[in-house]
This record gives sequence, C-alpha cells and structure tokens, in this order.
Amino acid sequence: MPSTFNQFNSQEVRVGNLVLGGKHPVRIQSMVNTNTLDAQATVKQVLQLARAGCEMVRITAPGVREAEHLAVIKNELHIKGCRIPLIADIHFNPKAAEVAARFVAKVRINPGNYVDRRRGKTAYTEKEYDREMERIAERLYPLLRICRENGTAVRIGTNHGSLSERILFRYGNTAEGMVESAMEFVQICQDFGFRQLVLSLKSSRVAVMLEANRLLAERLIQSGNYFPLHLGVTEAGSGEEARIKSAAGIGSLLAMGIGDTIRVSLAEDPVAEIPVARKLVELYGKKQGIVTAPVVRTGKGRTAVLKYPGIPDEELLIRPAVDFALLLQEKKVRDLQIDNGPVSDENRLEGLRKNILQALGLRRFKTEFIACPSCGRTRFDLMETLETVKQRTSHLKGLSIAVMGCIVNGPGEMAGADYGYVGMGPGKVTLYKGEKAVVKNIAADQAVEALIDLIRKEGDRAEDFDV
Repeated sequence: MPSTFNQFNSQEVRVGNLVLGGKHPVRIQSMVNTNTLDAQATVKQVLQLARAGCEMVRITAPGVREAEHLAVIKNELHIKGCRIPLIADIHFNPKAAEVAARFVAKVRINPGNYVDRRRGKTAYTEKEYDREMERIAERLYPLLRICRENGTAVRIGTNHGSLSERILFRYGNTAEGMVESAMEFVQICQDFGFRQLVLSLKSSRVAVMLEANRLLAERLIQSGNYFPLHLGVTEAGSGEEARIKSAAGIGSLLAMGIGDTIRVSLAEDPVAEIPVARKLVELYGKKQGIVTAPVVRTGKGRTAVLKYPGIPDEELLIRPAVDFALLLQEKKVRDLQIDNGPVSDENRLEGLRKNILQALGLRRFKTEFIACPSCGRTRFDLMETLETVKQRTSHLKGLSIAVMGCIVNGPGEMAGADYGYVGMGPGKVTLYKGEKAVVKNIAADQAVEALIDLIRKEGDRAEDFDV
C-alpha cells in the first residue's frame, strides 16, 4: 500500500443540515440534469435522488434568472418535507453566484472561469500576474460576504482542462497547476477571513486526478489548512468503463484517507450514480474500515495478480480497480490478472482487466469515450447521443471521443480527446478535431453523422467504418 493520509483529519464545514469533514462519514452527492427553470421536473429529480441515498444535490445556475429560481425549488422541496442541501453550480457568472448564495447551502465556483476569461494571452509579467490576483479578490469578496451572512459554504472546484491562462502560463496544464489554481482562491478566502470551504480537483484522466489530489492533500497538511475535499472523476462517461474509472480514482483516494464527499459522474440517469457511490463509501469511506487487500504478487513482464475469494459483481467492478490503482503508486507494474476464486469467469475477468488498464491510461484496447454527466445547461439528449456515438465508433481502437453537453464542459474539459462533440446552445453542436473547432453550430440531429464524416475525412481509421 502507498503512504496514507491518516493525519488528514479535515475541519468541519456545515452544508445545510449536514456537516462535512471531521469524524463525519463521507457524504454522497449528485447533480440533476433538468432545466433549472422547470421547478416541477427539478424537484421530482431531487426527490428521486434523495430516496436513492443522495445527501446533497447540485443544480446549475448559469444566469441570475436560474439563480433566483433556486428559491422556488427549495421552497417546493420544503413543502414536500425534503430539506436536502442544495448546491448552486456556477461558471462564468459571479452575479449568479451572489444571488444563489442567499438560497442554497453551498455555491460551487470554478477558479478557471469565475473571473478569468480566455483572451488568447500567453505570457504574463509578474506585475500583470499580481494585478490579476487583485482583480479576482475584488470580484470574489462580494460573494464571500454574502456567504458569511447566510451561512453558505463555498466549493472551490478546479477542473483539469479549464485552468486560467495565468495558471497555464506559469504551471502548464498539469496537476500542479490545478493545485495552485485552487490555492490561489483559498488564500483570497483566508485573507477575507472566510474558511467555510470545500475543495475539489477533478479530471477525466484518473492518473491526473490522483496526482492532483495527493499533491493538494500534502499542500494542505504543510499549511495546516485541513479543508474538506470533494472527490470525483469528471466526464467519466457511461457503463462499466465509467464505473471503473470512478472507482480507481475515488476509491483509491478514500482508501488513502483522502476525501469527505464524493460524486460519481455518469452520463446516465443521475439516480444510477448513487449505488456506485454508496458501495465506494461502504468499502473505503473513512471510519468504515478498509477492505483487506487481496493476495498480490507480481510476475514476469511486471504483471500484478489480484486474487479474490469470490466477491459479487458489484464489488468486482470496484475492488480490482482500486487495488491496482494503489499498487501502481508503489510498484512498476504494467499489466494485471484477476482471480475471483470459485466464481471466476475468464471472459468476464479479461474484459474487466482491459477496462482497468485503459481507465488508468496504461493500454488502449478500444475507443475511449469522455462524456459529461449532463445537467440543466445541456440542450440535447446527451445520454442518447453518447450511446449512438458509441454504437458507431466503439470499434476505433486508439481514438478518444468526447461528448460534452455545453461550452462549460468543452472544449477545455475534453482533456486532449481526438474528437469532440460539444453543445453550443439550444439544438446546436460544434465538432472538434483536437482543440480546434472544425464544424461549427450544426443542428444536433445532424451532428452524429457529421462527426462520422469528420473522422472519415481526417483519415482516422476510416477503413473500419461500414460503407
């Protein structure tokens, strides 16, 4: 086992009627994919999530109108006897954050786009860098003041792929850059005297997510600031591959003693996220005890063999991914085998092996799909679109394709995908080749065929498509 972070006993932060951190259990959260202005649909989905075991629910507030409507949603939930803490998800719009902070238990802001805007600037002098920090502080203080007056917590949520130009100039698109981006905002909050903070560093790349969170935990321990940490592998996609990605990232950090709240991001019905999250907390959540590691040996060709006594399938999707992710941090292994005792199914275990290796970025056996879990910003059926794209392209070994619901999650969040399908507004999609937009604002009902045509045109495995 790698070094643990048992000394990371986070401070307590109240979020509505819950407390994060300290000796409290790891809390489970999710995000609705309804239109925030549709109170009836949003309330219905929040109630479904609550019944499934979700403990906090995030709702997007892209503008002031949606932020104001959070009060309506909260009131309707209270009428129905549900007081689950609500979290406002904010990107690009400080005013929406300031409005939402009066109604919700927590506000999530992204340091990469809360104040900073992409202007194509590639270099900063020390004076320019410092002035930008002063400008961010001036813009952030009004939110902190409102949060303090209303008992509202703040999540500083940094995503790999949406780092500001300042951070990219100084640190590059790296795990270190993610940490510095979050810590800049932490320092501003501390200078203001505000400490009701939760931090998160997310990536669709498991290895980046693991590195960033370990660096952040070390940094917080050094500084004596034990803020609670929110864990998640963002844009994990759907199906077994997404569950394995989430397990490898979230589960291994929980096993090391890092993490106070988690969200398993699936491009599926949000309720489907909860059983996976509950199992992760059951197996690895703090104060719950850690699952005994399997018998592990390493063989020729740096192969790890993980041996289990016959665990059920819901654990088989989680434990080998976690155990191998932990093993990678202390041994130079490149392959694995899985033995599940008397219930071993060799075909099943081989498929699991391949998915784990691909999830951790060690091998590529098939197309990799990166997909956001959808939310109220999405203006097309993301789940149906993702499945259609999978059906048409899953045979293209070596390619990565991102399906993103809106401009917030793409193109930056695509994390270097070969191709991207990004929602740009109601019924409109832009297609990317790498980071370059090559087909702009086409109708959503034509976009999948246009994506296939683009892949053919670019020559990426075009011979593998049916003619």
